[in-house]
Amino acid sequence: MANTKSALKRAQIAERNRLRNKAYKSAVKTLMKKYVNAVAVYTANPTPELKQEAEARLSEAYAKIDKATKRGVLHPNNGARKKSRLAHKLKPVTQTAQ
Repeated sequence: MANTKSALKRAQIAERNRLRNKAYKSAVKTLMKKYVNAVAVYTANPTPELKQEAEARLSEAYAKIDKATKRGVLHPNNGARKKSRLAHKLKPVTQTAQ
């Protein structure tokens, strides 16, 4: 337990930030999973509608990753790596579907 008023306040701030960071990270993971599932569905049956759905999910995931990076929840290199991995999941599928 914190002994001083300032240490108590820092502990409270750290807890608040931890919960905020946890929410951002969870949302990023959820959106990434939704995107991967959309790509899997598109791979099984390549139609323009499913491609549009996958691209919409990619856009949502990119936005959340960028926001988490901007807020300092994710390191910039970590955010860039996640975005790159997401982009590479769709790329081979779209090349074979053309």
